[in-house]
Amino acid sequence: MHGWMGKVLRINLTEKTVKQEPIKLEIWKKYLGGRGYGSWVLYNKVNSRIGALDPQNVLIFATGPLTGTTAATPGRFSVTTKSPLTGTVMDANSGGRWGVFFKKCGYDALIVTGKSETPVYITIFDDKVEIKDARHLWGKNVHLTTDTLIELEGKGASVMCIGPGGENLVLISAIMNDKDRALARGGVGAVMGSKNLKAVVVKGTKKIGIADRERMKFVTYEANKLVRAHPITSKGLPEFGTSVLVNIMNEAGIFPARNYQNSQFEGAEKISGESITDQLLTKKAGCWGCIIQCARKTKTTSDEGEGPEYESNWALGANCGIDDLEIITEANYLCNLVGLDTISVGGTISCAMELTERGIIDAGIRFGEKDKLKEIIRKIAYREGLGDDMALGSKRFSAKYNAEEYSMQVKGLELPAYDPRGAQGQGLSYAISNRGGCHLRGGYVIGPEILGSPRMIDRFASVGKAGHAVRSMDLGAAVDSMVVCRFSTYAVNEFVWARLLTAVTGEPYQPEEVIQVGERIVNIERLYNIREGFSRKDDTLPKRLLEEPVKDGPAKGRTVNLEPMLDEYYQFRGWDEKGVPRAKKLQELGLEEIING
Repeated sequence: MHGWMGKVLRINLTEKTVKQEPIKLEIWKKYLGGRGYGSWVLYNKVNSRIGALDPQNVLIFATGPLTGTTAATPGRFSVTTKSPLTGTVMDANSGGRWGVFFKKCGYDALIVTGKSETPVYITIFDDKVEIKDARHLWGKNVHLTTDTLIELEGKGASVMCIGPGGENLVLISAIMNDKDRALARGGVGAVMGSKNLKAVVVKGTKKIGIADRERMKFVTYEANKLVRAHPITSKGLPEFGTSVLVNIMNEAGIFPARNYQNSQFEGAEKISGESITDQLLTKKAGCWGCIIQCARKTKTTSDEGEGPEYESNWALGANCGIDDLEIITEANYLCNLVGLDTISVGGTISCAMELTERGIIDAGIRFGEKDKLKEIIRKIAYREGLGDDMALGSKRFSAKYNAEEYSMQVKGLELPAYDPRGAQGQGLSYAISNRGGCHLRGGYVIGPEILGSPRMIDRFASVGKAGHAVRSMDLGAAVDSMVVCRFSTYAVNEFVWARLLTAVTGEPYQPEEVIQVGERIVNIERLYNIREGFSRKDDTLPKRLLEEPVKDGPAKGRTVNLEPMLDEYYQFRGWDEKGVPRAKKLQELGLEEIING
């Protein structure tokens, strides 16, 4: 077998059983791996009667056929589960080294179910798999856990673990790997914590089979040439990291500030990628095998670590009215250390700030109060005081005080760093995302609306945006299943991905098949959410974005004109007016078993 390793590892923590089984090749060909395989397993294994924190919920860690190869940006893997924050399908993916090291153990996926009576960790060293006592690790932060396990298990291993956030079942907690890389969104860390699983340590020596090495070498060269030629992947990201977007979005008037009350931030320049490079950068870094090198190793006057990335920088900065780059960076370090999702943390804290300023509650922190930021983060991770309520995310937190309109979320997941009132298609993208408020899963329409990639379109128009969202959504789902980095899609399209998949697997993938794989994944995720009770009413945006016009700047006077875009999107998808995939569409996608089931 080529590309795929041919085996899935299943671990039941209740029964302490470890099983290996061969992959069903027809399923992996249809879904590729990563997010796609995870969505298929979740749909078939976790029904609406199983709660996200129940032992029966599954954690599906999966690689793809391009993971660990020479393909562009091949160092990623994904996790899929039922989200305790949103109740939706939840996938998250991460870079670093863990996914590659796991795949080289000889597996394409790890499926974890059950719950251990006491804390445990798992070691996977090629064919040797063990479940070990982790009581001595419980309570330790991410970095200390990682260092301890490397010392115990030997150098050359990669550690994926949870911090106090996941242990304490914080619904906005992350799973961390290689210390500072995150499977961040939707409370996946809490699912791992609910199973009393502290860490998974991997170290593999097996080779990944390539069907046609000469062809792979040539297509890799072509793909890397495209990455090195594109201005975003060759200049912007390597030079200034993801925070290169700060000034761009601020100038466009879609850089949200103070819980989306404003669409520009007066302190943007102080927290920009350029400022990070000038003031904090110690060296560039990147994931395994990546030529883009967009990660930032940074150092403040009192600490050092990785980041902040654009979303973290915004969430803990502009969204909280804070323009102190050192404070933002150290708050980001702290989130990594305790294992929290920076976007949801920033979104929940900014919500609390607004509720305080409106006199609804006294959360003890207001916009701009930078000296209180890290303490609030610590209280969320350890569920102390008001942090116990904030650990549930902004939707539940605000609902407790009858103030849910001040929670900037979709389907319970906090929104990221683009104000859609100045980019209509991105508003549609947020609303239709299967995992909730996300700038990627509903399609990165910011690409054509703001960055001109692959071409510039009218960002204020609402007509015609469905097609852009669908294409971005479908290609993105396929990319998340190969599994490679989304940044590569600025330069590499489905024609190149099809050639890479063919060279690696020996299966004759066509460009349209790559897109269809993504469409199949989007549809099965949608069907999962429908089964969980989600419908058109949930494909919406916060009241602020629909009814409160932008006060000033390039998007002044704008709101999101969502309903016509939603109608267009459903029609484009081949769904009915309620957003339910029609039988004809499911048949086209090879999902007949769902029609019949």
